[in-house]
Amino acid sequence: MTYKELSKDYLENYGLSIGDTIKVHKEDISYTGILLDRPEDADDGYLVIKLSSGYNIGVAIDNTTAELIEKGDKPKIGYDEEEIPTDPSKQNISIVSTGGTVSSVIDYRTGAVHPKFTASDLVKANPELLDYANYNVKALYNILSENMKPEYWVKAAEEIASDISEGADGVVIAHGTDTMHYTAAALSFMLKTPVPIIITGAQRSSDRPSSDANINLIDSVIAAKSDIAEVCVCMHGSLNDEYTYLHRGTKVRKMHTSRRDTFRSINAQPIAKIQNKKINVNPEYNYVKRGENELEVNTAIEEKVGFIKSFPGISEEFIEYHIDKGYKGIVIEGTGLGHVPDNLIESFKRAADEKIPVVMTSQCLYGRVNMNVYSTGREIIDAGVISGMDMTPETAYVKLCWALGQSDDYDEVKEIMQNNIAGEFSQKSSIKDFLN
Repeated sequence: MTYKELSKDYLENYGLSIGDTIKVHKEDISYTGILLDRPEDADDGYLVIKLSSGYNIGVAIDNTTAELIEKGDKPKIGYDEEEIPTDPSKQNISIVSTGGTVSSVIDYRTGAVHPKFTASDLVKANPELLDYANYNVKALYNILSENMKPEYWVKAAEEIASDISEGADGVVIAHGTDTMHYTAAALSFMLKTPVPIIITGAQRSSDRPSSDANINLIDSVIAAKSDIAEVCVCMHGSLNDEYTYLHRGTKVRKMHTSRRDTFRSINAQPIAKIQNKKINVNPEYNYVKRGENELEVNTAIEEKVGFIKSFPGISEEFIEYHIDKGYKGIVIEGTGLGHVPDNLIESFKRAADEKIPVVMTSQCLYGRVNMNVYSTGREIIDAGVISGMDMTPETAYVKLCWALGQSDDYDEVKEIMQNNIAGEFSQKSSIKDFLN
């Protein structure tokens, strides 16, 4: 029982326990609902009740009376192990859970979101999924996305490739949203796939009435059954439950801390819009179609890559530190067209001399790097810095990690960075990508 002393005495006085249906009376108002547990650090003197509408309210116990309507069990998050039914007429979709909010519940010890659902629980918590496909489910990790690591990208790619080799018609990955775009980029470089690989998540956990997990999961399965054989991110396209967008894995980014429509295609348009359970492909998009590629896996990666944001007054020590510590590559998030203060240029020259590739991206996100416009930019080019073109900084970082896993030769790495491998940069920027 996590209720503190005052509230605990109140519950004992009325013979109430967590999970009971109760009615509380306060002056001329009464509320009926299920008594819920509370975070350990919550203020004392309050009850939390789940109303029939699905919403929770807090009621101060001062001048409040309560009555038991029906005894109940303490709510349990999770599902008993049971076999997921199969239908031979439906496609086979693999669901791989790495954790994150989409497979999380509220931890009442702290009031925080905690990853607890298994991949199998996701299907059982969203039974409508069974209308669309058969499922092979597995929990690869059970972590919040801030704990994702490059070595986890490797294991995820290998597991996905194994599922595809065993006959999966598509793969859905449940992932935390904060680092989803890093994983999407990593899988885009590591895998050539003959089937769709769809990454999805949620901004609100599955046990909340306002969760976006259900629609994101269902639309991801619809995308996994489609003809789009690429690594994509499928997330809400509006604040309401109207539609989702399918974004290319190397062109997507989380752009808001809490909105449901947080994910946007950067310097690109979404590949498709999924609405009313139908997928509408952008007619301007040239995507890889199902079966065009043979499965290829290349998970070699270099983890020792620096990621530095330029700012007014930045010291060359930031660059020198990474060189001295043996970093194999550096991505710079420069200002504007790809600028940094001129005091960093000598450090860039040292990096080039030591065959450490430095890649320039922009903090502006939209638009492309062009270091030829201003004199400092030209000096940066002369110092050996590689243009990140219109890649997002995160995609450039992931790509450099992967490129250094393919070769330790400076010229070969530079060639890989300038070769469009998974649609990570556009040959020409379009104003509509920014306006829309």
